[in-house]
Amino acid sequence: MKKIIFAIAFLIFFSFLMFSAINMRSFGDPVISEMDDYFIENAQKETGSNNVVTSIVFDYRGFDTLGEATVLFTAVVGVVALFRGVK
Repeated sequence: MKKIIFAIAFLIFFSFLMFSAINMRSFGDPVISEMDDYFIENAQKETGSNNVVTSIVFDYRGFDTLGEATVLFTAVVGVVALFRGVK
């Protein structure tokens, strides 16, 4: 019974992967490029950065990046605290 359930689950998963691979867009062909065009045209004027990726990470998504850095810092502090007493 377990083998049958596993085989059915595998077939469903494999079918999903095949369906996704067949319907995938070609690389570099986004669905909607309005946001991309906006960032490319206005990033230097609005942020003063010559690099569009840097302006997005640090200016447009600054709070998100700050949150990610906080989570990473908290994880490092947790690991250090966990292994501090281990000798």
